[in-house]
Amino acid sequence: MVKLLLTGLWVCIVTLGAVYFSVQMSAAPAPVDEEAKKKELLELVRGESITIPVISDGAITGYFLSRVSFMMDKAKIKDVKLPMAELTTDELFTLLIGNRMVDLAKPGAFDLEKFRSSIRDGLNRKLGDGLVAEVLVEQLDYLSKEDIRNNASRGNKNPNPGKKIVEGVKVEEPAKSSGH
Repeated sequence: MVKLLLTGLWVCIVTLGAVYFSVQMSAAPAPVDEEAKKKELLELVRGESITIPVISDGAITGYFLSRVSFMMDKAKIKDVKLPMAELTTDELFTLLIGNRMVDLAKPGAFDLEKFRSSIRDGLNRKLGDGLVAEVLVEQLDYLSKEDIRNNASRGNKNPNPGKKIVEGVKVEEPAKSSGH
């Protein structure tokens, strides 16, 4: 009889301990995902496809075809009263025409991270520090004048896509949160 009573008491204590522990674990705060929290504070600003002439020795030798999008701070972008597409296009023109960042003789030597940071730093200088968090290069190709002439002579059938400087990233719109 005493053994049965002690066994029942032991089962009750173990059961209560298990229930207490499971309640404590379910009520514990979930670990905060810093990356997801940062992404919630950012907004995607899609860049336009632009064509930038390459000028060498006073003549146009080809064109850069580019599309660059940006992840920008949602709170700070509301304060900017300027058109973002035009500002980003201006910065790309300044960067690609004014500097020799892309050496067409050595396309493999192109430093993508330096390119991204130059765009980000230039826009942040113009618009306010911390506005542009990330630069997403979707396309950066080069077409020489000869490539364009050959494409036109073939009636643009089976065109030469040009020299790919950067294998771009696919940028998708983030899912809209519902309920807020």
